[in-house]
Amino acid sequence: MSRSVLVTGGNRGIGLAIARELAAAGDAVAVTYRSGEPPEGLFGVRCDVTSSEDVDAAFAKVEAEQGPVQVVVANAGITKDTLLAIMSEESFTSVLDTNLTGAFRVAKRSVKGMMRARKGRIILVSSVVGLLGSAGQANYAASKAGMVGFARSLARELGSRNITVNVVSPGFVETDMTAVLSEDQHKAIKGVIPLGRVAQPEEIAKTVRFLASDDAAYITGAVIPVDGGLGMGH
Repeated sequence: MSRSVLVTGGNRGIGLAIARELAAAGDAVAVTYRSGEPPEGLFGVRCDVTSSEDVDAAFAKVEAEQGPVQVVVANAGITKDTLLAIMSEESFTSVLDTNLTGAFRVAKRSVKGMMRARKGRIILVSSVVGLLGSAGQANYAASKAGMVGFARSLARELGSRNITVNVVSPGFVETDMTAVLSEDQHKAIKGVIPLGRVAQPEEIAKTVRFLASDDAAYITGAVIPVDGGLGMGH
């Protein structure tokens, strides 16, 4: 049966791959986007996840279009990389506000409807950097690590209502963000990945599809790495 799904930051990269994968599975999928245009074939809602008002309005539009949200994927995120010694407070707090507090806003808005229905799926898109660390990304790493504690706390709160909360932790993925790296940087990255390559967005999307499916009904509070072995042991 088709479910109502919302993917934040779903107009490009990993988010778009997730949205298309879930749509291919038969779900009614809406995506939020902050800039640009909505992807063809998906219901798009402009939304800045740093605004509770925007998040509330986006959910209201999605609910009117395709019913109460049953699966939410918190994917929207930004980077502002720089070394700590020269990182501004704004660079730190803005990344946390989008990546971590944005996930809080989206999860909070979705959870009341899920609790009433006594079922739901919340999936947060974190990063291998959240547990592995990365020089020059203290803000990003902190935001992505915070998702783990947030998700596991929600898993304990919501398990009795048949709502699962899980984290997907991608490694390096072939997206616009990694396309700007030089050939030497790509070579260095691949050199530390046991599988020797970066991921395709679709590989992250298929993991999200599994966590959103009935096959994953007994999985909650999990952190699923999709990183080619880069972060194993963390």
